[in-house]
Amino acid sequence: QVRLVESGGGLVQAGGSLRLSCAASGRTISGYAMGWFRQAPGKEREFVAAISWSGGRLDYAESVKGRFTISRDNAKNTVSLQMNNLKPDDTAIYYCAGCETTISGFKYAYQYAYWGQGTQVTVSS
Repeated sequence: QVRLVESGGGLVQAGGSLRLSCAASGRTISGYAMGWFRQAPGKEREFVAAISWSGGRLDYAESVKGRFTISRDNAKNTVSLQMNNLKPDDTAIYYCAGCETTISGFKYAYQYAYWGQGTQVTVSS
């Protein structure tokens, strides 16, 4: 069983940056595809970014391309999401997710078996 814990959320002004971290425990995530999703009030959970088990493939939602960067450190059992040039529309609870697979490109929530509790990101205008 993998436990995922997000951190790094907070309140930031538009144009600012935040770095989210996801710490995994219980098992190594080196063989896991990892992703970030977000959910704004009244909206469905949506895909933000994904990284393959090796880090060799990165996928992003169109709305965050060029602004967000996903990365992983398998030695530290962590995944990060660097968010730059934040916009008010980025306001949401951000969730880290994991799936034990060598398949890349998972962009749907149902494809991930493990989830963190989420961290709030609020971007003021």
